[in-house]
Amino acid sequence: MNRCLFTYEPLGKKQYSEQGLKKLNKRLENLKLFPYDHKEQIKEVQKHAGKISIQGAQPKLSAKLSVKDENFILVEKDGEFIIKPQVFDYPELPQNEDLTMHLSCLAGFTTPWHGLIKAKDNSFLYVIKRFDRLSKNQKIPQEDFAQLMGATRSTKYSANMERVCEVIEEFTSFPTLELEKIFKLTLFSFLVGNEDMHLKNISIQTTQKGVRQLTPVYDLLNTTIAMASAEEEMALELNEKKRKFNKKDFIEYFGPNCCYLKKSEGEKILNDLLKLIPIFDKWIENSFLSVEMKFKYKALIKERGARLS
Repeated sequence: MNRCLFTYEPLGKKQYSEQGLKKLNKRLENLKLFPYDHKEQIKEVQKHAGKISIQGAQPKLSAKLSVKDENFILVEKDGEFIIKPQVFDYPELPQNEDLTMHLSCLAGFTTPWHGLIKAKDNSFLYVIKRFDRLSKNQKIPQEDFAQLMGATRSTKYSANMERVCEVIEEFTSFPTLELEKIFKLTLFSFLVGNEDMHLKNISIQTTQKGVRQLTPVYDLLNTTIAMASAEEEMALELNEKKRKFNKKDFIEYFGPNCCYLKKSEGEKILNDLLKLIPIFDKWIENSFLSVEMKFKYKALIKERGARLS
């Protein structure tokens, strides 16, 4: 059975549902195969590496959507979308990231538009709409926590969640709301195996009304199942450790001491997440991961959920 690459809903022979296409663009009636095979995608990444400002370990391309051409067009500047190809060392990352972002949306997080597309060689690519731009010539002021804390790409793991909370207190307009968000995001990341939430994967932006707040979530994926032998459970230390977490670390330590949440408030956030596990399982089953990866994803959530119960 075919499923829409954007919404995962059942389809006939098409790759995208009408509803899925309209969420991307109201005028879009079809989306063609991305006109670069995997080798060509990597060549394009290398060609634009010095010109595209988006950087990181995972190869990325900048693109615009052409409704007329029914396809994404690669650009050197003013891109509206980020496209991430497959990575040989970490299999199924596009499918993994798209699924995890869907799960974060189910959990109530604000997420940019995102989805999967297929290339002419049938390989998957992950696409996400940029949320740091209002128009072609106007960017939304935004800083990641590495910038705010004076860290670099090489030191983006050299911090802890306690310090992240202090930065939220210092730099956001309504710290109480933002601290609750980071508490929930930390819980969610642990539950779904996102152990790469480092300083560059958390950011603050300033709205047009001058409100400084956490950005929509991004770069969420189950890195635990993507890596051959994951040893850590979180990128940044929490309660002086990066692994072997349990419910007390979040509900009795992190919530009250760093996010100023009452124990009852932390437990409600946790219980609401745990209630979503059966729904998460259905989305995992309907995702575009391989059977093996689906099994690993479900098993990890089950094990982490048991530790949090």
